[in-house]
Amino acid sequence: MNKIWKIFRKYREIIMYLFFGGLTTVVNFAVFAILRYFGVGLIPTNIAAWICAVLLAYITNKKWVFCHRAKNKKELIREIIYFYGARIFSLIVELALFWIWTDIILISSPALNTTVYEYCVKLIIQVIVIILNYIFSKFFIFSKKKKTNDA
Repeated sequence: MNKIWKIFRKYREIIMYLFFGGLTTVVNFAVFAILRYFGVGLIPTNIAAWICAVLLAYITNKKWVFCHRAKNKKELIREIIYFYGARIFSLIVELALFWIWTDIILISSPALNTTVYEYCVKLIIQVIVIILNYIFSKFFIFSKKKKTNDA
């Protein structure tokens, strides 16, 4: 048991990020599935799923993954702007990849189940987005480095 705690303490940030990233992905997929079930279009569905997931991600990343507390209102505003800015960038990457894989690469075939294909593509894209978002959060948004010239 002591070994497990040592490993957890050593890799706590990554473990917590993956746990809450997984939870965020579940929320993303759940909203996506519900809206697709009701016939909402692919892009609006993906955007709605993104909004719900990012709200959860901000709260969990700030509080439990990076344990970050803004020192003042200016730092909090900067953090929120950077977080949502980075997530908007990764959303654009996600939408572009989704469009490429579903509209350009997808070849209509009776043997291809479009719904299964959409979910497989979404899963692959989520892995890419999770990695991108971790890099942004770790090194730019919730960085523990002392900021000297915050604008």
